[in-house]
Amino acid sequence: MQTDPAISRLLMLRSGAIAIQLLAVIAVYFLLEHQIPLYELLLVISLEAVFQILSVVAYRNVSKAKEMGMLMQLTADVLFLSVLLSLSGGATNAFVSLLLLPIMIAAVSVSAKGLAYIAVLAISAYSLLLYKMPQHSMHHMDMTSHFVGMWVNFVISASVIALVIGTMNRALHSRERTIAKVREKQLRSEQLVTLDGAAAQITHQLASPIANLQLLFEELQEEQPSNVLINEMHKPLMQCATQLNNFRDLSAQLRTHSDIGYIELPALAQQIQDSMLLQYPDQQLIWQSDAPAVNVKGDAMLLPAILNLLQNSATANLQNKQVQLALSWQASDNEVSLLIRDHGMGFTSEQLTQLGGHIMASKSGMGLAVLLSNVTLERLQGSLTLYNHPEGGAVAKVQLAVLNEEK
Repeated sequence: MQTDPAISRLLMLRSGAIAIQLLAVIAVYFLLEHQIPLYELLLVISLEAVFQILSVVAYRNVSKAKEMGMLMQLTADVLFLSVLLSLSGGATNAFVSLLLLPIMIAAVSVSAKGLAYIAVLAISAYSLLLYKMPQHSMHHMDMTSHFVGMWVNFVISASVIALVIGTMNRALHSRERTIAKVREKQLRSEQLVTLDGAAAQITHQLASPIANLQLLFEELQEEQPSNVLINEMHKPLMQCATQLNNFRDLSAQLRTHSDIGYIELPALAQQIQDSMLLQYPDQQLIWQSDAPAVNVKGDAMLLPAILNLLQNSATANLQNKQVQLALSWQASDNEVSLLIRDHGMGFTSEQLTQLGGHIMASKSGMGLAVLLSNVTLERLQGSLTLYNHPEGGAVAKVQLAVLNEEK
């Protein structure tokens, strides 16, 4: 498993920093012969090295580190650096500006709140070092104002880094998300175009056999008008012819990009009831609430999109030997939701990840049906949410945009 890139880069930078700190302390004490608390500095660097080893072990198999973990790592960096600086001159140390590094790393690694926390922590550490700074003078000139000016410069630099780099990083992430959504939408559109071509071809190929069957039926009916089996063929043939005509009408509407109209919700509920009674007479639709008397945005594809979901729910019920589907309405100012609950086995975590966004391999074709329903609802400014019910079964939440009559 690959380690999270952000935490991996941070750990690599800290390893280099520990090595540089150790070399700097040894060089200053032995080569430059400056009087510094050698053992105390080595103790802090040793503790930092132990913390580094523990961090490497803890994150070696973590593919995505949580933000809290990243903040803890950056907090440790600020604290270790602050202790090292306090033991080697405090605010007078020329390397005090290294406190800017955790802020820069936070600007590209954590959220705005996390960035603000690290920036305030670093500024507070510098302020404490300045407060505990001993009185210094150089060439009979008081250097206090100089160190205060350095502190002001640090505060300004930290604020600019946090604002500029943080804003640029958020804008970049927003752009990446937008590009990802556009690519996903383009891929889904290509899939739908392929499906539309295949569906049109199949519809065309079925039209001739059904027309031939209709002619044969009429001839048989003329020859044997009292034959019960021949008369029973009339209804299925009419249903096939009606469905083909509906497919042609829907295809024509999609091809001509007809405008989105409106559908009365009570009428839609009645159409759902009639269609399910015809296709699944054994399934009982339990309406837990009445449809609100409002108009929602829709076209000829809305009812088939909802029926696709109902058919999947009915199939899940049949597989679990259940016969009831619970439907309920939830209304707000700008949208109405239809909740469809079955009493099947529910969704697996893999299904919940794939449904609605990809064509999922399934014997019942569930992935394709949900994909088409999701695309239709998004085009009508609605949405589809799938989840498991706490008491068993699955729920499909269909959100429909209410048509504002004032517009």
